[in-house]
Amino acid sequence: MMQLFYASTSAYVRKVMVCAQVLGLADAIAWLDSAAHPVERDERIAAFNPLAKVPALRTHHGLCLYDSRVICEYLNALSQGTLFPATGDARWQSLTRQSLGDGLIDAALLARYEFSARPEEKQWQNWADAQLKKVSAALGEIERQVSRFSQQPDDIGLIAIGCALGYLDFRFATLNWRDSYPLTAAWFAHFDAHPAMLATRPHV
Repeated sequence: MMQLFYASTSAYVRKVMVCAQVLGLADAIAWLDSAAHPVERDERIAAFNPLAKVPALRTHHGLCLYDSRVICEYLNALSQGTLFPATGDARWQSLTRQSLGDGLIDAALLARYEFSARPEEKQWQNWADAQLKKVSAALGEIERQVSRFSQQPDDIGLIAIGCALGYLDFRFATLNWRDSYPLTAAWFAHFDAHPAMLATRPHV
């Protein structure tokens, strides 16, 4: 059985969990709880990933894989899935959308860490504001593209974007992002109702 260090609050972990659900592999993975933190290192995770970051997967054959992009592609290949287009423009578009979703998560996470992990006397509001500006720019790009999105988690780019939006709901509810991006809000209402998304919603 595969083993995965995870955290239920991580949007990157959620990407892997959604892929596992869609590909029918969720029951083939032992989900190992962890205490991933940007400052306090969890040495259990380091046994799979020297960076001590989740998600970190050990395959049936003992190969350790990280981060979410690598793990998701591995699961797709293992199950001969279609979440990653094989060739052509469709592949590059899918991978670029994955980068857009991951970049949104990156920026939101850095903004959160500025206040949740850094001592108050060292917090920098301008840094957090700059990260949230990236979040807004990513949302603007999603809004421009969303009319061409499938409403199903059938593509790694859309899974990444869906998990990013879910992270905003979880950690940045006060942003009220739906007010400024109505097309994205309408798309996400359908996408987030898929069983794979429902089963992996973050919780404390």
